[in-house]
Amino acid sequence: MTLQIPDYPFKAFIFDCDGTLVDSMPLHYIAWCEALKAHGAEFEFTEEFFYGHAGVKEQDVVRILNEMHGTSIDPVAVDETKAQIFHRRIPEVLPVESVAAFARSVAGRFPIAVASGSAEDTVRGCLKATGLINLFEIIITPKDVRLGKPAPDMFLLAAERMGIAPADCLVLEDGNSGLKAAEAAGMQAVFIPRTLR
Repeated sequence: MTLQIPDYPFKAFIFDCDGTLVDSMPLHYIAWCEALKAHGAEFEFTEEFFYGHAGVKEQDVVRILNEMHGTSIDPVAVDETKAQIFHRRIPEVLPVESVAAFARSVAGRFPIAVASGSAEDTVRGCLKATGLINLFEIIITPKDVRLGKPAPDMFLLAAERMGIAPADCLVLEDGNSGLKAAEAAGMQAVFIPRTLR
C-alpha cells in the first residue's frame, strides 16, 4: 500500500511520530503491558484498546483505564515506568518508510513539523534512531500545550510556529485522536494505516 496525498496546494505538513513517521507502536504496546503489570494492573490491556487510544497522553490513558476498571493505578508512576522500558528499546525502532520518504521529499521545500502525544525525549530518540531528526526544526509535544490530542492545540501551535494558516496544513496521522484533533484545527488529514508499514 502506498501513501496517498490529497490533491490540494498545501503549504506545510505536520507529522505525528509514533506509528506515522516511525514504526514504534509494537514496542510501545510491549512497554505498556510491562508497565501496567509492574504497577499491579490485573485487567487485560488489549491491542484494540491500545491502538484505539493512539496519540492520547500516557497519563490520560491510565486515567481512562482506572475509570473503566474501577482501579486506582498511579498514572505518573505508570508513565515513568513505561518511558524507561520503551527508551531501552528505542534503537530497535524503524521508520515507516513511505511516510519517511515523503517527509524527506518535502523537507527544505515546505515548512514541516512533528506534533506527537509522546514525551519530547521519546520523540527525539525515535527520530534520531531512524535518521529523521535533522528534517524537523519544529517538534511539538504535550509539554508545549495545555490540552493534548484530540484537542487541536498541538496542530494549531505547529501551524503558528511554521507561520502557515491551519487550512493550508496537511496532517499525517495514525491515531483516531490525532484525526479528530486535525479536524478540530480545520486541517485536512491523511490516515496512516498499520498496513502501510
